[in-house]
Amino acid sequence: MTTLVFGHKSPDTDSTGSPIVWAWYLNEIKGIPAKPVLLGEPNTEALFMLDKWNLDKPEILTALEADTKVVIVDTNNPAELPANINEADITGIIDHHRLVAGLETRGPIEINIQPLACTATIMFKMIGKDWALAPRGVKAAALSCILSDTLEFRSPTTTQEDRAIAEDIARDLGVDISDYAAEMFAAKSDVSSFSEAELLRMDSKEFDLDGTNLRVSVLETTSPAPLLARKDALMAEMPKVAEADGAAQVLLFIVDILKEEATLLVPNDMVKHIAEQSFGAEVSGDTVVLPGVMSRKKQIIPNLKM
Repeated sequence: MTTLVFGHKSPDTDSTGSPIVWAWYLNEIKGIPAKPVLLGEPNTEALFMLDKWNLDKPEILTALEADTKVVIVDTNNPAELPANINEADITGIIDHHRLVAGLETRGPIEINIQPLACTATIMFKMIGKDWALAPRGVKAAALSCILSDTLEFRSPTTTQEDRAIAEDIARDLGVDISDYAAEMFAAKSDVSSFSEAELLRMDSKEFDLDGTNLRVSVLETTSPAPLLARKDALMAEMPKVAEADGAAQVLLFIVDILKEEATLLVPNDMVKHIAEQSFGAEVSGDTVVLPGVMSRKKQIIPNLKM
């Protein structure tokens, strides 16, 4: 039976590239038939990575059959996985996020969750000396994942291991990190073809805040102006997305990669209250700038208060 390797819904670069890396390792090194798949359409940065390195776009999984062997990467949160994930045979979890309850396995499995910025960093360490056998595309996928998740080492989630491993892979590939990261971020910033609803779900996670279900969305960009120009339309779409997704509210943070700050859209008093309680911000309009805030995992989610 082929093992499916996948990350979270609304796949970003790490949830697109890491399944490719791990499926290669299982197939070619461990001799375990494996296939990378996606739980949705990847974002523009991930699509750029696939095109740049001539990587096949993984199939989008529309239904997970019971008893399928799976390895879960870049998440351990059941809310970000197929609804019937516990009917599958989970054989491994590789992640860099906080542990969330809810997954059930059929026996002891390998779980590797480390306080690093990126799943691909963990995989590089796990693969060890066999990394030398990886083809250029697999190495490039891992590099792309690390540069994306660390925002080229700007994110506070970045560790020395993330940086050192990225620099090692870049040297191996003959890639200039700054030039390549600029290409990636330009691709990530081009979201003109997406609807407001698609933007609100593009890089989004469900989060329960004291019994209130929130959809916490982040859009990372080197060009925030086009997104901010659409703020009225984005805020108008928020109640529709929240209702469709069973959330009380959508929080949208537009992260300016170059200025290293986030702008939170403030459509109502509930979000104003959350902003003031969570970040000590003074909110006087329909946006508030949060200097230094770049990471949902380290700076947004842990600080959210009602």
